[in-house]
Amino acid sequence: MSLPVPSTTAPSAADTVTHPARAVVDLSAIRHNLGVLAAAAPGAQVMAVVKADAYGHGLLPVARAALAGGASWLGVAQLAEALELRAGLDAASTGTSAAALAGTAADGTAAAVRPRILTWLFAPGAPLGRALEADLDLSASAPWAVEEIAAAARATGRTARVHLKVDTGMGRGGARPEAFGDLLDAASRARAEGTVDVVGIWSHLACADEPDSPVTAQQTAVFAAALEQAERAGVRPEVRHLAASSGTLFHPSTHFDLVRPGIAVYGLTPAPGIAGSAQLGLRPAMRLEARLTVVKPAPAGTPLSYGHTARTTTDTYIAVVPLGYGDGVPRAASDRGPVTVAGRRLHVAGRVCMDQVVVDLGPRGAGVREGDVAVLFGDGAAEPSADDWAEACGTINYEIVTRLGARVPRVHVDPEARP
Repeated sequence: MSLPVPSTTAPSAADTVTHPARAVVDLSAIRHNLGVLAAAAPGAQVMAVVKADAYGHGLLPVARAALAGGASWLGVAQLAEALELRAGLDAASTGTSAAALAGTAADGTAAAVRPRILTWLFAPGAPLGRALEADLDLSASAPWAVEEIAAAARATGRTARVHLKVDTGMGRGGARPEAFGDLLDAASRARAEGTVDVVGIWSHLACADEPDSPVTAQQTAVFAAALEQAERAGVRPEVRHLAASSGTLFHPSTHFDLVRPGIAVYGLTPAPGIAGSAQLGLRPAMRLEARLTVVKPAPAGTPLSYGHTARTTTDTYIAVVPLGYGDGVPRAASDRGPVTVAGRRLHVAGRVCMDQVVVDLGPRGAGVREGDVAVLFGDGAAEPSADDWAEACGTINYEIVTRLGARVPRVHVDPEARP
């Protein structure tokens, strides 16, 4: 399925004028990355995982770009995210061309085709009727979940599409192999009464980013055994899915019918120890930038920021970048987070504050002015990357982009959009 992507989607003009920082998200990079991932798993459909506000990149613009790039499914963790996503996509489809969105209804008239959306985290008592009315696919890891989904189906008069999850070794969600039979029994009862259609069986890999780990092969074998068990029980799902980004890129045996890349959709490597984004053909989609609010001279020995953990070592210039831990910049980046100013790679000097950080520009900083742009992370070539920030903070690139705060405007651009 393909949806048109607007050339730009951005916050209000007031946001970009009054807020001196922004995250620029390149939607053409999202589409490019979907192409790379589809090529890596040529026999499988692709689900773009857009949970957590599309890993901080902006849920609806990224979802539309992913669909335009070839994804046939979208995935989110929380039910609230899924409901928001469905409502947003339905609203965005209003006025789009029949060629892009239409199928054929039973009476031969055009009928809107909705992309499939899978959501997998909900607690007992969740409003599953709303989920079914929104045409969502739901995951079940235990009989109670199947029973609550079936009850919602009876209440709404809609047959629920369910993906049964088996814990193949992640030790998190899903039914353990010895309990998977109970989950199959619950699903079979619901299927017999017409309330549930088992459309998927799935699991999640724990160590796919470690190429030498035997765990991936072990989990794949457990998954295959669960599929055989389901077959014996008469459950034949539409899609079997196991691989996320690392599985998609590094483990062809895990592809099955559907792959679920997440971080790679955003152009970031799931396994920096194996290959960087550029080596994988991925393009980072987000650039975090801010306009300097203060530039001033600082003599040698000037203490910088809270606790005076840094001091200038020579007569220099310092600048204030208006981004801090209130915006999601890790405090662990104090004294080390990379920043590019005027084409020069520098770093945070002193502690990260709630709203700002200081950068020592060096004696050559005399030419830098307030309003000049500092880039915290971007393409990883001329600019630091999210991987550079992750290394500086002792974390992973997933956290760097996903923790970016809501008050930072997201500006979506599409330099490759067709006029």
